[in-house]
Order: sequence, then structure tokens, then C-alpha cells
Amino acid sequence: CRQLFCSPSVPGSVPRPVLKRGQPSDRDSPAKAKRQRRVAGTPGQEASVELVGDGEGVGSAQLEEIKNLLASDDQELIGDFSKPHLLPTVDGKDPGLKYISPGTLEAVLTGHFSSFIESSIIVDCRYPYEYEGGHIKGAVNLPLQRDMEEFLLEQPIVPLDSSKRVIIIFHCEFSVERGPKMCKFLRERDRSCHEYPQLHYPELYVLKGGYREFFFQFPSHCEPRDYRPMEHLAFKEELRKFRGQSR
Repeated sequence: CRQLFCSPSVPGSVPRPVLKRGQPSDRDSPAKAKRQRRVAGTPGQEASVELVGDGEGVGSAQLEEIKNLLASDDQELIGDFSKPHLLPTVDGKDPGLKYISPGTLEAVLTGHFSSFIESSIIVDCRYPYEYEGGHIKGAVNLPLQRDMEEFLLEQPIVPLDSSKRVIIIFHCEFSVERGPKMCKFLRERDRSCHEYPQLHYPELYVLKGGYREFFFQFPSHCEPRDYRPMEHLAFKEELRKFRGQSR
């Protein structure tokens, strides 16, 4: 079977960010009659890292590792095969997906990749009661497939600056089931809208360890600064309801 992210042998309520809208691309198929939201791609640009802020949470050794990975010639290409993945990846449960560490997400949030990323969208696939109990700042809560289609595919996000990228980072509580499944769902739906290998969103990642791991490492990037597990005893009815909707 072809893996979703590796090159094949032949080749609740959701708060929205304020995004500018542009005209649709002629290349887009079913979605081309719709207006597109403009937001983040980096064709042919040589990779480097812009360091901003005080770099808290990212040591000099990690930054050097990021620079080395970006300069590597053997990186796998993103979903439309136009360029290598920007973010350094780590091994994860599903070899067909690209996983990043909590430290890499923290580096994105603090602007260490701002030279190359126009917009980073963090998709929290947990149920609303989990999200309300604590989430990564700026994350959007998309627990159901219809939420994903409405937010990302009805009016796709495209770059204002063609030299920069839109990246999407998925997670759930542990990033073992809901986050990876939603990441695969978006890629499959995106593929079905285009002539291969074109995509609205060629660069997708999964946060390894999920919200739980990120919260314990970087609680200052979470609001409220708390963690509510999926199987919280006070939310049994909500869990039953959302599991039913997910099916």
C-alpha cells in the first residue's frame, strides 16, 4: 500500500484565525468554484533558521540539529513533491505519517521557523470538553471529520507569499488514534480534490506524544494551563456522545 506522506514508487464551536481571502486557483478541481482563504509553500528556497525571541525551550544543540536537518539533501519530499519537509521529524507509530517532537512545535510557536512559515495551524482533534480543559494556544478544535472538511477544505488556505508555507500539525491526547486518523483523512480528501500530485495542504505533521506530552513539557504555551484527560470521570456522558458521532 502506498503511504500517505512518503513518495510512492510512482511518484463545539471552533475559533477561526482572521485570514485574507483570494481568488481560487485554476488548478483546483472540485473546490475551484469556491473562494480560497490565503495563508502558507517554499519552492526552491534554501533552508535556514531565523532565530527570534530568547530561544527559551530550544537549546543551541537542538537549533544546530535543526539547521543540519534543513541542509540535508536526503530529506523526503512533502505531499506534492515540490520541496523537502521543513520541520525535523521523529519516529512515530505510523511510518506513513510525519511526526514532530514537542520541542519542535515549541520552536514553531516561538518563531524559529518564521522565515519559512506563513501560517502554522495546530489542529486539536480531542473532544470539546478536553479542549476546554486545556489546549495549546492558538489551536483549533476539529474533533469530527465534518469539522475538518468545513474548516480546511470548503475554503482552502493558500499562501499569500509563494516563498512561504502553510503547515498543519495534528494532535489528540496521546496522538495515537484520533490525531493520526484525522491527518490521514485530510490527506485522502485533499487528494480526491486534485489531479495527482497537487494538494492544498502538502505538508502535514503529527505531534508525537500529543497534548499530554506537550503540556508536561511546555505548560506556558497552554490555556488554560491544565490537562483534562479524555476519560475524566465527570465527562462520561460527553465521551459517549462524541464517540458515537465520530463513528
